[in-house]
Amino acid sequence: MPSFLHTPRAHRAASPRAFAAAIFTACVIARTTACALTGVSLLASASAHTQAPPQPSPVIVVTGSREPLPPERVAADVVLIDAETIRASSADSVADLLRREAGVQLSRSGGPGQATGVFLRGAAAVNTVVLIDGVRIGSATLGSAALEGLSLAQVERIEVLRGPGSSLYGADAVGGVVQIFTRRGAAGVPGSEVRAEAGVGGYGARTLAVGTSGALGAWDWSASLSHEADDGVSALRPGDAFGNHNPDRDGHRLDSLQLSAGLTPAAGHRIGLSLLQGRLNAQYDASEFLPPSFAQDNTPDFRNRLRTRSLGADWQGRLRPGLRASVRVGDSSDDLESGGRQVDAFETHRRQVGAQLAWDSGAAGTLIAALERVVEKVQSSSYAGAAERDNDALVLALQGAERGDGGWAWQAEARRDERSDFGGVSTARLGGSRALAPGWRLRALVGSTFRAPSFNDLVFPGYGVPSLQPERGRSAEVGLQWRQAQAHAEATLWRNRVRDLIGYESDRRFCPPGFAYDFGCARNLARARLQGLSLSVGSSTGAWTWKATADFLDARDEATRQRLPRRAAHQAHLSASHTAGAWTASAALLRLGARVDGGRSLAAETTLDLGLRWRLAPAWTLQARVLNATDRDLQPVRDYQGLGRQAWLQLGYEI
Repeated sequence: MPSFLHTPRAHRAASPRAFAAAIFTACVIARTTACALTGVSLLASASAHTQAPPQPSPVIVVTGSREPLPPERVAADVVLIDAETIRASSADSVADLLRREAGVQLSRSGGPGQATGVFLRGAAAVNTVVLIDGVRIGSATLGSAALEGLSLAQVERIEVLRGPGSSLYGADAVGGVVQIFTRRGAAGVPGSEVRAEAGVGGYGARTLAVGTSGALGAWDWSASLSHEADDGVSALRPGDAFGNHNPDRDGHRLDSLQLSAGLTPAAGHRIGLSLLQGRLNAQYDASEFLPPSFAQDNTPDFRNRLRTRSLGADWQGRLRPGLRASVRVGDSSDDLESGGRQVDAFETHRRQVGAQLAWDSGAAGTLIAALERVVEKVQSSSYAGAAERDNDALVLALQGAERGDGGWAWQAEARRDERSDFGGVSTARLGGSRALAPGWRLRALVGSTFRAPSFNDLVFPGYGVPSLQPERGRSAEVGLQWRQAQAHAEATLWRNRVRDLIGYESDRRFCPPGFAYDFGCARNLARARLQGLSLSVGSSTGAWTWKATADFLDARDEATRQRLPRRAAHQAHLSASHTAGAWTASAALLRLGARVDGGRSLAAETTLDLGLRWRLAPAWTLQARVLNATDRDLQPVRDYQGLGRQAWLQLGYEI
C-alpha cells in the first residue's frame, strides 16, 4: 500500500517566562530536586529563535480503503495520529498513545513492558489486526500482537480503523485495524536528517534513540536504533488471587532496530524494503509447580524474552494514467521464551504475499482487486510438533465520490477467504457519506467480520479443539463529522453483534474425550453485543491546541447480560498545549471508568500527565514530563499495578 507524506517540521521562537509556574509546579509534584534545579536554569537562560510557521500538508489515509484517500472520501471511521502528535504526546508506549483516541481502551498486566493489548470498540485484543508498513504482525499462538514489544522511537505515524475491517484485511479485524508506519526518507526530496534523543526518569527509567533518514537521487533511506529500560515495580499486588505476588521489582528492557530503503527508478514507481526488529526482556510474577513436591513456588525470576521481526518488500507503480498496481511480500516472526526455572518456547512465523490493482473507471469510482496468500507456522515446546495453516483471499472493492467538495462518497467491498483449517469465509462492507453543508458530513457503514481461532484455541494440549468455528460478527455505524481548517468535531454511534465467541469451557461434558481435558477446553460458547457512542472534538487556534474525546460503551454477553471483562462503560480524555515562543506547556487528563475483571469491580481511575518543552536552539529540545502527576494507585487489570508518579527529563536533537 502506498506510503504517506511526512509532516513538515518547524522551529518556533521567542523567549517568554510565562511558564515558570508550570515547570515549577510539575517539579514540586514530582518531588524531584534535580528537576526543579533544571527548571530554574532553563528559565534563566531562555533564548529566542524565529522561523516561519509551517504550511500544512494534505491529509491522506490508506487503512480504511487500501488506497490513499483524503479522510472525507472514506466512509469508514479512521483516525490519524501524525508525527507531530506523537512527538508532543506524553505517552510512554504505542498502546498508551492509542488509548488517547476515541473508541480505544487499554489492557496491560502491570507497567511498561508487560503484556499489553488494546480493545477497539469493546472488542478484545485478539479481534484487532495490527500492521507495520503493510505487514501483519502478532502471535498466531495467542492470536494478538505484542504491542509491548514496539518502541515509539521508530514510529512516524499511526492510522486506526475503528469498526469492521475483515472485508479488507481478513480474519480478526472485528474491532478494527491498527496500522503503524515506521520512519522513512522523503523520496525526491534531496538531503538528510539526523536525530537523537536521551532521557532519564523515575523508577530507574532511561531511553536512548538515534536515527537518520534522507534521499539522494532516486534513493531514499531511514535507519534508527532505540533502547529503553526501567526497574519497574512488582507487577502483581500483594494478596493476588493465585498467590503469585513476589515483592521484587519487575522491570523491562527493549532494544529496537528499524531500517528502510527505497528506489524510485522512474516517475510513479517505487521499490521499497523495510525492517523492524525488537528484543524485549521483561520480568513478571508467576508460580511454578515442579517435581518432586509440586508445591507452589513464586520465587524464581520469571521473564518474558520476546523477539519480534517484521520484514517487508514492495513495489508500487503507475502502469498508465488511471491504473495503479502494487505487489508486497512480507515475513513476520514472534518468538517468545517465557518462564522461570522451566521455560516454555513459542515460535510463530507468518509469510504473506499480495498483489493489488486499482483502476480509476470514471464516474463509477475506483475499482480495486487484490489477491493475498498467508502461511502461518508455529513450533512450541508445548506442542507435539509443528503446526501450520494457510489462507488464500480475493478482495474486490469499489470506492468513489462526486466531483468537488460536496455530494456523495461511497465504498463497497467483498472478500472471500479460503482457509486450510476451517474452510471458506465471506465478508463484505458497504458505506457512504454525504456532505450536508460546508464542513459537515454524514456517513453510514455496515459490515461483516470474522475471527479465526488461534493455534492455542485449536491445538494446545489439554485445551485446544480442532473443530472450533470462527467468531462471526455484524456491525453497523452512523457518524456525523464537522471539519474546518483548524478545528473538528465528530460523533459516531455504532453496534456490533458477535456470535460463536471462543472462550474457556469448564464443563467436562462439552470437551473432547481423554483425561487431558478433565479441566476444560476451548469452545464456541457465547454471543456478545458491543455498542456505544464515541465523541471527539479539537481545535488548533493560535498558540493553543486542544482535543477531547469521550466514549460510552455497553459490552455484554447476550446470554447472561453480564458486562464483558476489562471494558469500562465510560472513558474520557482531554489534552491541551500552549506555545509561547520557544516554550510549549501541555497537560493530558485521562478518566477511565469502573470495569469488571475476574469477578471483581475495579474502581475508576483518573491520571494527569504534565509536560514542558523548550526549544533551546534550532536543533535542540529539552523536555520535562511528569506522568501520573497526582500519584494515583493504578490497577490496569485485576491484581496488577501500574507505575506511580514518574518524572522524566529528555534531551532531543534533530537537524
